[in-house]
Amino acid sequence: RALQDQLEGTENRIAVARQDYTDAVNRYNAYIRRFPQVLTAKVLGKGPRPYFELETPGAAQAPKVDFSK
Repeated sequence: RALQDQLEGTENRIAVARQDYTDAVNRYNAYIRRFPQVLTAKVLGKGPRPYFELETPGAAQAPKVDFSK
């Protein structure tokens, strides 16, 4: 049961971190579109940041864990 709780907690922390990253990207991208930041961003070569994307196919699926053993 302890391992199952740890896995669940880890999944929750990953989900929260992913949401925090998405929120930060949203704020940054909105910030650099406003005046005068849009001018500064262009001069410094700063552009919008990408959202988080899974690089490994199937990574969104949690692995199967057999807790009966």
